Amino acid sequence: MNRTRRAILVVALMVGALLPLFLKSYGIYLLTLLCVYLMPAFGLNLIVGYAGQMSIGQGAFYGIGAYIAALLMTKAGIPFWLVLPVAATSCFTIGLALGFPALRVQHHYLAFATLGFNVLVYLVMRNEEQLTGGTFGMSNIPRPSLFGYSFDGALPFFYLTYVSLLALGCVLWWLLRSPWGRAFAALRDNPIRAESTGVNITAYTLLAFAIGAACAGIGGAYLAALVNFIEPGQFGVSVSLTMLLAVIVGGSGRFFGPVLGSAIVILLPEWLRFLQDWYLTLFGFAVIVMMIFLPGGLLSFADRLKTRRRAP
Repeated sequence: MNRTRRAILVVALMVGALLPLFLKSYGIYLLTLLCVYLMPAFGLNLIVGYAGQMSIGQGAFYGIGAYIAALLMTKAGIPFWLVLPVAATSCFTIGLALGFPALRVQHHYLAFATLGFNVLVYLVMRNEEQLTGGTFGMSNIPRPSLFGYSFDGALPFFYLTYVSLLALGCVLWWLLRSPWGRAFAALRDNPIRAESTGVNITAYTLLAFAIGAACAGIGGAYLAALVNFIEPGQFGVSVSLTMLLAVIVGGSGRFFGPVLGSAIVILLPEWLRFLQDWYLTLFGFAVIVMMIFLPGGLLSFADRLKTRRRAP
């Protein structure tokens, strides 16, 4: 990372840390929701952008993490800090199992397989009322506390989520710049060539799904603590599609792509609400135009400018 990019990153982190101090409660809530949403989006970017697999099931892992956190905290009284690794580990294990279809099917066939998984999880959440509360959902989910300090307030919980997101981002940054990350990129670019160079395709495909699912499980636990109420509609297929849209809009396979894409998906509709019934229409039109002219995502704009300058 060159000095200019480092400076931009430092400024962005400082703005993210200071901006909530000047916002009202709803603005702080939106920024916290953005931080929570970025956790599964980072995981999905690992699956789609770096490992080259297709998934429309990230919303299911998001929901699994949220329901595990809600059940353990409300029914068993287990604190958030013990629930968090349970949610991550559970989603990691399920993601490992879901990765097996990726060994046999690719592209849109794999998309349909993960879509079916998302529908299955949604139906279990909706119909198993004794376990999940069904359509009535689960309420009174507590927020965490640490050494006697409670994160009940909007601002304290934002900073907790913000620091947690930065920690998760640092782990993924390290992972993608390790030999594992290079193996993921090789798997995405040319699986046959990657296998010929010694990359274990089976292991890395499963690992991509497992790590991506674990990120979603962590995000789900934070979501449950943020909204204090969860129900199946929060984790349907539309959520998985929105996460995929965020990754593609920002720039699939670019580390900061989900950040920009999630900001657009979460914040832009709110900024367009003054248009009333037309705001979703304009939002959809803006996404379509962007995908036509920038199919590589918004972060590919700088690369296109460089290419045009070099062209004779």
